[in-house]
Parts: sequence; structure tokens; C-alpha cells
Amino acid sequence: MTARRTPEQLRSHQWYGTDGLRSFSHRARTRQLGYLPEEHLGKPVIAILNTWSDINPCHVHLRDRAQAVKRGVWQAGGFPLEFPVSTLSETFQKPTPMLYRNLLAMETEELLRSYPVDGAVLMGGCDKSTPALLMGAATVDLPTVFVPAGPMLPGHWRNEVLGSGTDMWKYWDDKRAGLIGDCEMAELENGLARSPGHCMTMGTASTLTAAAEALGVTVPGASSIPAVDSGHDRMAAASGLRIVDMVWNDLKLSKLLTPEAYEDAVATVLALGGSTNAVIHLIAMAGRSGVTLTLDDFDRIARTVPVLANLRPGGRYLMEDFHFAGGLPAFLAELGEETLHLDRPTVSYGTMREQLDGAQVHNPDVIRPRSNPLADEGGVAVLRGNLCPDGAVIKHIAAEPHLLKHTGPAVVFDDYRTMQRTINDPELGITAEHVLVLRNAGPKGGPGMPEYGMLPIPDHLLKQGVRDMVRISDARMSGTSYGACVLHIAPESYVGGPLALVRTGDRITLDVEARTLHLDVTDEELAERRAAWTPPPTRFERGYGALYNEQITQADTGCDFEFLARPGEVADPYAG
Repeated sequence: MTARRTPEQLRSHQWYGTDGLRSFSHRARTRQLGYLPEEHLGKPVIAILNTWSDINPCHVHLRDRAQAVKRGVWQAGGFPLEFPVSTLSETFQKPTPMLYRNLLAMETEELLRSYPVDGAVLMGGCDKSTPALLMGAATVDLPTVFVPAGPMLPGHWRNEVLGSGTDMWKYWDDKRAGLIGDCEMAELENGLARSPGHCMTMGTASTLTAAAEALGVTVPGASSIPAVDSGHDRMAAASGLRIVDMVWNDLKLSKLLTPEAYEDAVATVLALGGSTNAVIHLIAMAGRSGVTLTLDDFDRIARTVPVLANLRPGGRYLMEDFHFAGGLPAFLAELGEETLHLDRPTVSYGTMREQLDGAQVHNPDVIRPRSNPLADEGGVAVLRGNLCPDGAVIKHIAAEPHLLKHTGPAVVFDDYRTMQRTINDPELGITAEHVLVLRNAGPKGGPGMPEYGMLPIPDHLLKQGVRDMVRISDARMSGTSYGACVLHIAPESYVGGPLALVRTGDRITLDVEARTLHLDVTDEELAERRAAWTPPPTRFERGYGALYNEQITQADTGCDFEFLARPGEVADPYAG
């Protein structure tokens, strides 16, 4: 056990506790804020980083939840200060919040470092917000607790239970196929998303908040509590209570975010049948913690971990069902020490083993036992081949099984707008056997690697009943999506990766069992095509976009900024 720190050892003491002019000024300005000396002097200063915004339905309730966090901090003897940070609204921010994930990570890092902060409570949940907040916080390495935004309530339409995102894709295809019309779509608009909170399927948001809990940086059970449940308010208050004690005991993120913790997060994501986006984000998060995590680690773990969560889009149920089936504590207990490292610390317990003690599964169809998995191997496969020398991924449990080994001729689209405009052109002659290829949708080409990877199936095939095809891109796809979509091809086409050399009519073979993706073109022909290839024009001439274009890394290394990902020390500012 670490000896309990004294008030003089707090980081904020540099701002408030010395005899110099600057400390006098800091105390005076805190009086200006309306606080008494006894309310903050000698107490842990807790920064509450809140991604609330009016434009983000996933986080619109976090303004209220911040009050619960503050309540806990005050009760534990701390001094809470709320800081607004970028919201990264998956629904509204274009071309994609992924373009701005590293910006929020930078904001988090610099905010925590430059203010008199002893510990942090991070409030997020909508897709990119979770990795961004944790990436920035890991770099500063203060005591930190993550408060997940929580899933929204299940959707409803007529007699159907809807999963946000997943059923959006389904019913949009039904409309394109002529099975439903405008009246039904208007009803669906009112029933698809019924409350604050992030998507209630096992999409990217639920995947990454579950990963945060598996890493040990949330209070137990936090990731699955519905956003509007009163238990969510109590969880927020409990997080505020906990962070103060963590500061006194100097329980920093680096003591939690170990190589074993990241391996367990990977195993959790794979056993949940979680989003392919977690591959990129966990690699980036691990890098900020000084831990090397690679695509090979995902593939190695995937071959040993069964899928035990029967959750959409790969299964039947939604996050509220998962929560009342026992949530992540019951799920991790089911995985057990056969898969997990249980003797590592968490924010609440000395070991994960203690944290999971007594956790039970209350519905074995939602959280399956190992004897009855949804799939024998983890839900994401890593592919290699001459089309993706640095790797690609596919969520094979969400694809039609007959497409997991498939050879077909390519139909190539140079960008997303061209694809939208021409996908239904009868002159393309697209059949269900074709392989749809989208390029210039990666980290630089997108820009920002948008979620374009679930390419639309042509209308005439939808009307014939076709609901899946092999689709290949250097883009990502929503965690709520499904289908035989090969994603994250690295290196991307925009920088001259092999995807840039594919031509319509080339035959491509996908073999998930063999973990291969092969372009049936000779090396000599590819060399000739490469010699004739010219780089596309830059996407940005100035501003943040220019910085992004200069610094962004490829999907297989996490799409971090090179200058942020590289090792090196940054000293605390001098506050005197």
C-alpha cells in the first residue's frame, strides 16, 4: 500500500499553498469565484471533464450527472471543478468525429497538466470520446475515474424492439427495396432513439465503455447502466466519492493501465462481439500508456476467446438486457481466469478478482456460458495479404456465413460521393457475386477515416432479397453495422497502398478462416500500376486539418498523431 499523501504533497499545493505572489493571486481569484478558503485549501482538486453538449444526444444528460459527481467529491472532502471539453457528437460532426479524436486527447492532456488538478473524472461515452479522454489522461498520469454516459433506452416501433443504428440500416434497406414507405419511416424516426444515452446495441460506444470497465478505470458495473436509470446518477456520485480517496493514495492511471489490463480489454471486446473500431482505439490508447499493442495481439487473443454476449448487431439482445443479466461484472466472471488477468488493480479494488467476487449471470441466454457460446472464436478477425500488407479487419460474426470464403470480381469506387452517385447505375452490372471496393476513405483520404465501410447494396439486389455482399475499403464502419465488410485496409489507398491499384474486374479472394485477403493480380502487373500511380492532392492547406494530415498514422498503429504517440517526458508547469 502507498502511504497516504499529505496536503502539502498534492499537486494543487503548488498553486495554492506557497508564500509567493502567484499563490496569493490564485487564492484571491478563487475567492472571486465565491469559494471560502476552507472549501478548497488542503483538499484534492478534482477536474470533471464533461463532454456534455446540446448537439450530442448521447451526452445531453451529462450536465446533470456532473452534479452527482460533484456531490460525491464534496462528500469525500474534495474540491470539484467542472471543465467543458469537446463533445465529439457521432451523429452530427462531419466528416467524422474520428478526425477530431486526437484533438480532444490533446485538449484533455493540456487541460489536466496546465491547471491545479490533483485527480480527474472523465465523462464521455459517445464513440470517440472514450478513447480520446483516456488517451489524454494516460499521458498526464493522474488519479482518474471514467464515468460512462450509458446506453439509451431500447427503441420501439409497432411491435418491434429496435436497436439504434443496427435497425436504422435494416429499415433503410427495406425502404430502398420497396418493402416500407415514408409513413413507416416517419414512425421509425420517433421510435429509434427514445432517450439520452449512446447506442444501446454493442456498437462502438458500448464496446469502448465496456473496454474502459475491463481496464479497471470505472467503478464496477458502470458501463451498462442505462443513461436515464437512477442507478446512473448513483454511479456518478460513487465515482466522485472514489476519486478523492484515489488522490490521497496516489493511485495513478499508470498503475491500472498495464499490459495485462490492455490484454483483458482486447479479450473483453472480442468476447462481446464488439465493434471493429475498438481495434484502432485500443492500439492508440495502449500506445499512450507505453504499452505495445498490435493487430497480431487481437488475432492471437481472438482465436482463444469465445463470443459470450448475445447482443446486436451479432446477436439478439440490447444493452438494458445485458445490464439486468449481470452487466460486465457477470460477463467478466464468466470469462474468468482462463482468459483474464485477475490479480491486477482497479479504481475500486486491490484486484479485479475482488471486484468480480459474487458477480452472477441472471440470464444465460444474454450472457452465455462457455459451454454455449454465440461463436467459438472472438468476433473480429485480422486479415493479411497482398491487398492489405499491414492488415485489415472484419467482424465475421455479423456477416452471412457463405461470404466468409468468397472470390469475385471487383467494382471499384474512387471515393464515397462517386459511390453514392453511381451504385445503382445498371451499366455497372453489379451482381451478388461482385466485390464492392471503396478507396480514398482512410485516415488521410477520408479525411478522418469516416464510417463508410458498410457500402450500400444496389437497389436492384435488395429487391431480389440480397442483404449482404463482400465489401472492401480503407474506411471504418459503425459498430452498429453488419455485413461482410473488410475494413481498415493498411496502408490506405491515399498514400499509395495496394488498394489504390485495384481495377474494376480484378478478382479478389476473401478467406476469413485462413485470415487472407488476396488480389489476383501478378506482382509484375502491380509494379506497373504502381509506377503509373500519382498521389492525390492534399485535403487541407491550413489549420487543424493540415496538422492532422501531417501527423496522422495509419489504422494498424491506431491513427494517433506521431508527435503525441512518440515517447518523451513533459514536465509539469511551474506554478510559482
